[in-house]
Amino acid sequence: MQHFPIFLAVSGRRIVLSGGGAAALAKLRLLLKTEGRISVFAATPAPEIEAWAAEGRLTLIRRPLEAGDALCAALFYAANEDDAEDARVAKLAQADGALVNIVDNLDASAFITPAIVDRDPVTVAIGTEGAAPVLARAIKRDLEAALPARLGALARIGKAFRARVESLPFGRRRRDFWADYYFGAGPAALEEAGEDGAQAALEGLLEAHLAATTRKGHVDFVGAGPGDPELLTLKARKALDAADVVLHDRLVPAEILELARREATIIETGKTGFGASMPQSEINALIVAHASAGAQVVRLKSGDATVFGRLDEELEAVTKAGLSYRIVPGITAASAGVAAIGQSLTQRGRNASVRLLTGHDMEGFAEQDWAALARPGEVAAIYMGKRAARFLQGRLLMHGASGDTPVTVIENISQPAQRVIATTLSALPQDLAAADVTGPALTFYGLAPRAALAATETLKKKEFA
Repeated sequence: MQHFPIFLAVSGRRIVLSGGGAAALAKLRLLLKTEGRISVFAATPAPEIEAWAAEGRLTLIRRPLEAGDALCAALFYAANEDDAEDARVAKLAQADGALVNIVDNLDASAFITPAIVDRDPVTVAIGTEGAAPVLARAIKRDLEAALPARLGALARIGKAFRARVESLPFGRRRRDFWADYYFGAGPAALEEAGEDGAQAALEGLLEAHLAATTRKGHVDFVGAGPGDPELLTLKARKALDAADVVLHDRLVPAEILELARREATIIETGKTGFGASMPQSEINALIVAHASAGAQVVRLKSGDATVFGRLDEELEAVTKAGLSYRIVPGITAASAGVAAIGQSLTQRGRNASVRLLTGHDMEGFAEQDWAALARPGEVAAIYMGKRAARFLQGRLLMHGASGDTPVTVIENISQPAQRVIATTLSALPQDLAAADVTGPALTFYGLAPRAALAATETLKKKEFA
């Protein structure tokens, strides 16, 4: 991030602009929406600028900018559409202590002006670091369509009421009040009875929330998916947005944690296979403690919470404490992984069932029905199987599996660092070691990437031709 987004207070402060043509007009149409005191320096200003000056909306000085003209300015815009003149006035403004923007010159500017969706006092700023203005405009267009025109009126009324709402305890109870106002009572009252109706709705809503008993805590067990934030479900996104506390597994990436509210408490539970881990009993205690204190808790698990996620142990602790809960499914690594290699978990004529296995359990490497798995055409998705590769190979070969059985290992499924290692059962441990797989990985037994499978079939046809 080269530009840190902030909202600068400009009410009553000077904003100075040098220029009188098309570029100046574009900036002024935006700046005139502020409460700043705007001064324009232009020897030949456009008619629109002259009209705005006549209306008292800005001060027009009909000459080029000189030293001292930008003193006490919060912002300065060089919009002369002349590189030499823009450089000259920018140097003068910098000497006067102003933050300088040269229109269409990102590298020489101290700040940039984002695309803005205006629902005053609700303002959405969209920036692309100057890399993609067309994209910023497209996002602005979509947001303009999504945000109601009367949203600003609701926000203005709510802003004036904020001091009264301090009678509610800070945190969840206040958030619940504002959620009820902005997404329920407020819009309905504004539609039916205008701004007076919305004001009255606030009064009644506050009385109801003050009288309400404190809500008990709640736990959402949320599947975070395989790692790609775009594979989160809508319900998972909403749960993160409402959470007071998020307890997450080590494998949940930062991009997904960023979707939680800034005020939420984020706690890593840090379970690592064959390594240092937070005891499950401690995780259970944390979930119960935060929810019992009235918090909205999200227990965020990589993949799907119901697949090798110790969900039942945590559910037992929550229900024993008398707390409410909800399970929000996520995309498990097997589904995302098989999509990444262009395959399906089941196929007519090949396999009518699929196994989801773990490479190890609490007692070490996990035993399975090896004889059944070794049959031709069987498919299994093996979680946490990196360290168990040689063990798996030995058991399957011992029970009659062919050494040519395809095996695919996918590291960092769905993430930018995703890697696919296509091998066979006989070469699995060696190829895995050679690939130096360090990230989380899932092993598909009985499946090859579709491209590799097609190449093998072509080779067989040539051999028998």
